[in-house]
Amino acid sequence: MPERPNTAVAVLLGLCIAVLAPTHATAQTEPGESFALRLSIEMAAHRRLVAVMNRTGHVPAPFTTDGCSGGLSMAWDLIADLLPAFARTHEARPPWEACCVTHDRTYHAAGAAHTAEDSYRARFAADAALRECVLDTGAHRTPYLSETYGLTEGQITGAYAIIADAMFDAVRLGGGPCSGLPWRWGYGYPHCLLGK
Repeated sequence: MPERPNTAVAVLLGLCIAVLAPTHATAQTEPGESFALRLSIEMAAHRRLVAVMNRTGHVPAPFTTDGCSGGLSMAWDLIADLLPAFARTHEARPPWEACCVTHDRTYHAAGAAHTAEDSYRARFAADAALRECVLDTGAHRTPYLSETYGLTEGQITGAYAIIADAMFDAVRLGGGPCSGLPWRWGYGYPHCLLGK
């Protein structure tokens, strides 16, 4: 039987899940003017990105990754260093980090899109694939985590759904093209924040 992590680690995990919890339903198109405004702003950014991609001959810079962006991998490393029981139970890197790297590869090259519409669709598909990959990671880890924490498999599945939804929401909010952020859609191409 695996060694049970201490209570502090379990509380820390619960706090992380609570902080990452989304505040609304995800992965669905929202109706109304708010969605239409966000879509028009994002499509303008995709058009600027495609113009930059055309100028570079659709050849991005060499691929780079930070694992899970927004400091997630970096924070995970810190927690794993500070709390060995956390690292033993949850690994030294996020268990879903391979999902993030795959997502980064698509973001880096802007999904190899050639039109703004294709770029938008490829970004949404990459974000949805990230969410599904995190859920799949959770499905593989559920029996172990259920036994380790004495929780039901449904509770573990629910926790992973919260994490996957939060990651989906985060990349939808903070990963748009031409934002100037290092993890933006098309980050392998020159900045297009003020592009023509």
